[in-house]
Amino acid sequence: MATTNWSLDPTHSELQFKVKHLMITTVTGSFTALTASLTSESDDFENAKVKFEAETGSINTTNTDRDNHLKSADFFNADQFPKITFESTSFAKEDDEYTLTGNLTIKGVTNPVKLNVEFGGIATDPWGNTKAGFTISGKIKRTDFGLTWNAALETGGVMVSEEVRILGELQFVKQA
Repeated sequence: MATTNWSLDPTHSELQFKVKHLMITTVTGSFTALTASLTSESDDFENAKVKFEAETGSINTTNTDRDNHLKSADFFNADQFPKITFESTSFAKEDDEYTLTGNLTIKGVTNPVKLNVEFGGIATDPWGNTKAGFTISGKIKRTDFGLTWNAALETGGVMVSEEVRILGELQFVKQA
């Protein structure tokens, strides 16, 4: 069977994370510099191979002071660890739902993760490019990846929750 290569269309893709702050609200951030590739042997993408990279220095929470803190050694240490990477170990389809399993590396620490994937379909854009769309969601525990900075609150609890929700809207373009 023929192998098809797909590359991320960054103009039509986004990767966000959501973290509870002060245990009462959620802060949303994104990585603005990301690349990804997908290799498949069928149009349903079952068993596809996925690779992903995000530049930690491209983190954006719409607050410069917070972004600078997140880039510091307290969190991502962007100077020493400039990339977050993911490489799939399986992409399994059950009914109309997919599970993407792979190894996520943050700050030099690699752990397996499972992500839920909704396949949005395949379409051709007005310029003749074949595109495939995916919605990705999942959760990780940030301390599993060496992201341990926190502060205790006088009222109990902590400033930053351990759970990080990951949300992605990813569009890939078929390579000729």
